[in-house]
Amino acid sequence: MDETGDHIPFRKMNGLGNDFVVLDARNRTIPMNDTIAAAISNRQTGIGCDQLIIIETDTHADAFMRIHNSSGGEVDACGNATRCIGDILMSENDASSVTIRTNAGLLLCSRAAEPDMITADMGSPKLLWDQIPIAEEMDTRQIELQIGPIDDPILHSPGVVNVGNPHCIFWVDDVEAYDLANIGPMLEHHPIFPERANISLAHVTSPEDITLKVWERGVGLTKACGSAACAVVVAAARKGLTQRKAMVHLPGGPLLIEWREGDDHILMSGPYEYEFEGTLPNTIFNATVNS
Repeated sequence: MDETGDHIPFRKMNGLGNDFVVLDARNRTIPMNDTIAAAISNRQTGIGCDQLIIIETDTHADAFMRIHNSSGGEVDACGNATRCIGDILMSENDASSVTIRTNAGLLLCSRAAEPDMITADMGSPKLLWDQIPIAEEMDTRQIELQIGPIDDPILHSPGVVNVGNPHCIFWVDDVEAYDLANIGPMLEHHPIFPERANISLAHVTSPEDITLKVWERGVGLTKACGSAACAVVVAAARKGLTQRKAMVHLPGGPLLIEWREGDDHILMSGPYEYEFEGTLPNTIFNATVNS
């Protein structure tokens, strides 16, 4: 249990419906492992969320952001959570920008011109096959992967990009024409992805607009995935399907993504929302801390 023995406070937040339980470990010890993270994230018996976020101290940034998917495992990046944590830190410091360190690197968050919007600099994408990673060397703009009969596949030739997490993007004419809830888990665990992957269906509707649906590894279908939105603009621009700046339309709403040519960084602008606050009962830790 934590050093005070008190219940641990949390904040529930979301970015376009991609929701988070946020814990602050900067001034207290919070016991955590994959089992505890999964218990908190469980929508039937816990608080319920797509990701559990823990804010920690960092000597080279305003804070460190630790991310657990709802299945419990730790991941390196979450774009929608970055905006939420950015608002917490900027509000605390009365600042217009903050730096957040993640396992994927150092990210910069700043207030956008529009009210209640934040821009997160997600850094540079990784594009080489062994950076994503995939199991063998291929052109990452269009890898050899398909679902269905070899002479008439249902889905084929996706692009792959790493934006903090591995992303695999299939280009389709209608994102609702496929059962991503069935296809997603199979592709997430495909042997070509040694670290698993987020699986997306993308429909380019104009040079500045993409409709996107995402199966997120360790989570499932999500209303929004910020790193997937970043990945799809990079993948689309590399194939000449869109400009380097596009609006990505997800089930939860739109994100504006710009892959800057000057420094290769990806800027993601979108909203954040506070839902409610509460405290976690000691039992959720006592029952699982030794698991």
